Amino acid sequence: MRHQKKKTTLGRENAQRKALFVSLANNLIIHNRIKTTEVKAKALRPIVEKLVTKAKNQNLAGRRNIIKYLNNEKSAKILMEKIAPKYKDRQGGYLRILKMGERKGDNAKIVLIEFV
Repeated sequence: MRHQKKKTTLGRENAQRKALFVSLANNLIIHNRIKTTEVKAKALRPIVEKLVTKAKNQNLAGRRNIIKYLNNEKSAKILMEKIAPKYKDRQGGYLRILKMGERKGDNAKIVLIEFV
């Protein structure tokens, strides 16, 4: 039974869900903003904010953890060298979610998630 197990499954199994979040996080870091559904954006926000917090430390262990999660050295380099220094004095809240309306085909709520 799943009593008190609050997790949004997004209609996917664990490995598929992890691959989805890795892909969304890479695209968000490279492009600084992406359009996605509201549920995916709300699930992605804590993941990316934890990565930015690790990147702010500017140490080798943090860099290796980021590369391990993202599987992409290019986006890890962008995160460490361009994004993290901007938030040096900020204590969390690195992302903003803006509502954009509904998707025409299935009426899903679409949002824009971007760095502040």
